[in-house]
Amino acid sequence: MWSGAAAAAPQQDALRPAGIQAERILSLWHLTLTVCTAVFVAVLAALIVAIWRGSRGGETHPRNSKDSGVDLAAASRADRRSRRMVAAATWVSVVLLCGLVTADFLTDRALSRLPMDKPLRVEMVGHQWWWETRYEAEDGRPAFVTANQLQVPVGRPVRVTLKTSDVIHTFWVPNLHGKRDMIPGRDAAIMLRADEPGEYRGQCAEFCGAEHALMAFSLRATSSEDYAAWADRESRDAGTPRDAELRRGLGVFLGNACAQCHTIRGTSASGTLGPDLTHLASRPLIAAGTVANTPENLARWIAEPGAMKPATNMPATRLQDEDLQALVRYLGSLQ
Repeated sequence: MWSGAAAAAPQQDALRPAGIQAERILSLWHLTLTVCTAVFVAVLAALIVAIWRGSRGGETHPRNSKDSGVDLAAASRADRRSRRMVAAATWVSVVLLCGLVTADFLTDRALSRLPMDKPLRVEMVGHQWWWETRYEAEDGRPAFVTANQLQVPVGRPVRVTLKTSDVIHTFWVPNLHGKRDMIPGRDAAIMLRADEPGEYRGQCAEFCGAEHALMAFSLRATSSEDYAAWADRESRDAGTPRDAELRRGLGVFLGNACAQCHTIRGTSASGTLGPDLTHLASRPLIAAGTVANTPENLARWIAEPGAMKPATNMPATRLQDEDLQALVRYLGSLQ
């Protein structure tokens, strides 16, 4: 199990980049903020000067015109000066906007040129409201499926193929990259690389229904050795428990609607409507990043999911207390 503190509050901060793409996006953000702030200050200063001059002009008395009381020569000079100032401001604005467009183009070009030598290949599918993660077979290790988590080795490029099973979702890990839309019927891809170890929060960034705000996942960046050990464990089947209480929990799982929606590899449960639970106990969070993965939260999630995540598609499962505790113990053994 991952540490409780990290599981409870993984980082999600676009201003704290942990990868080269996020650093480039942050640099573009700083440039844009600087330019826009300078333009705002200049416009505000011009407005203040205009108001101040206008108030002074209204208090002066005409001296050169006997009939109209207006100094036409001074007005003409002021008009020409104003035109020159407006023209200069227009050209400065054009130059700044062209500079921002150029910076945006160069940043986008740099993001697409991440070296992709032997990338880790992963597929993530967005569902209402959870994430399915599929790892391709690699180095003799079979393909495997997990949910609401993405683990990657530090320093290695990752190619994430993005799909959606229902509505539009958007993949976003602020610490590592920008956003990428997931549109029904179209496959997309995003290339990223974590250059610092740590745990980061991913989030759906496109409103996709009632539980959009609670559709998150955890991304963990570890050393190559730790990643390989984790992937080896994740690719194994759950197996048949030997403990009597755990066997009872497996029987409860298979005898109720759980097995119709979820898969546990190594058992007869092969449902695909909900997340794969083969190694549920190794995940830091449940309910797509909503709460920490503890026995208490898991028991409540089974019995009354709507109280923890309103509008969730997971139905409540009413069990006797003994059966519920046996089921929670069994699920807690799926490391």
